[in-house]
Amino acid sequence: MTSNASAAASNGGAVQLTRSLTALFAFCCGAIVANLYYAQPITELIAPDIHMTGGTASLIVSLTQIGYAFGLFFLVPLGDLLENRRLMITTALVSIISLALAAVTRQPSAFLAVSLLVGFSSVAVQILIPLAAHLAPDESRGRVVGNIMSGLLLGILLSRPISSVVAGHFGWRAVFGSAAVLMAIVTTVLALTIPRRQPSHQATYFQLIRSLEHLVVTMPVLRHRSLYQGLMFATFSLFWTAVPIELTRHYGLSQNAIALFALVGAVGATSAPLSGRLADAGHSVRATLIALVIAALAYTPALIHPAWGVGGLVVTAVVLDFAVQMNMVLGQREIYALHAASRNRLNALYMTSIFIGGAIGSALASSLYEHGGWTLIAIVASAFPLIALLHYLAIGKPLAVATA
Repeated sequence: MTSNASAAASNGGAVQLTRSLTALFAFCCGAIVANLYYAQPITELIAPDIHMTGGTASLIVSLTQIGYAFGLFFLVPLGDLLENRRLMITTALVSIISLALAAVTRQPSAFLAVSLLVGFSSVAVQILIPLAAHLAPDESRGRVVGNIMSGLLLGILLSRPISSVVAGHFGWRAVFGSAAVLMAIVTTVLALTIPRRQPSHQATYFQLIRSLEHLVVTMPVLRHRSLYQGLMFATFSLFWTAVPIELTRHYGLSQNAIALFALVGAVGATSAPLSGRLADAGHSVRATLIALVIAALAYTPALIHPAWGVGGLVVTAVVLDFAVQMNMVLGQREIYALHAASRNRLNALYMTSIFIGGAIGSALASSLYEHGGWTLIAIVASAFPLIALLHYLAIGKPLAVATA
């Protein structure tokens, strides 16, 4: 299957996206995107070891996401110009080097620089997803993207408990060393199995980057979907950056207990395949409304009944993850349908806005927590999806109904 698929794709022929290839795409996506989140639950361990102040510890997470946003904007559009498999492998090799450096770096400024590089080099996943969308038939594209996104989202959610467990037993440096080894395995898998795809688009790199502005200006669906998911990911990152601090300081949980908490939160990834099927069936408008409403209400347990304790945080984690992942897949299904030849650039713009939102959320976490504890975190985090919901009801929903 592998050699035939590669030859067919490189020659412009049809490649059948089998279940095994879809599962492989999902695994690779999850393994690569996990690099962005290994540091999130262990910043309390990293900061004192490299002599970083507690107030700036959340910069480790936010700079990783900013690096990812830079990679999305400047590297992912090349997927519409260069052969996709070679581009993915080159990027993955840089990821291996950056993770290895994170495992041995001892200076705070150097570690922040390496964190930026880890994020920048982890964008191979966002070349892989549009490739899957190209290979999938129109009638099942949402389902295929949803299934692959479930792997990506599980990578996001499982990276935290894995990181906590490894750090608790072997130290935080072992987390990044193990991640470098895993990326070496993933890179080998990509080199041996992923089909080749040479885009037909002809342009220089600078023309390609300049075309991003045209896409934003001429495609309101892209603008609105990017805004909604950017706000959703801001609340997502704010929660998952702040909650390990709350669980450690307020409830005295160990790294293993925090890992179990994050594992329960991974239940939210089940919404990805569901939302893909809803999109294929033409229910994107209703499903989007549901996702935004659920996210806006996710922090209610912490605001109305703080005595719920860890149980209330678990409810928020599961509900919030479910809503954020649902809205992400719905948005991807819509933007991939806008213009097939521009899917990598559309995906780059969409995902850049998401991780800018994520960087903002994670950067706010330490400061908000120090000034107002979990209550202030919950209030600010609830505002992000509420803004998205109000905008959707006023502008986005009428547009979606008109274009459906």
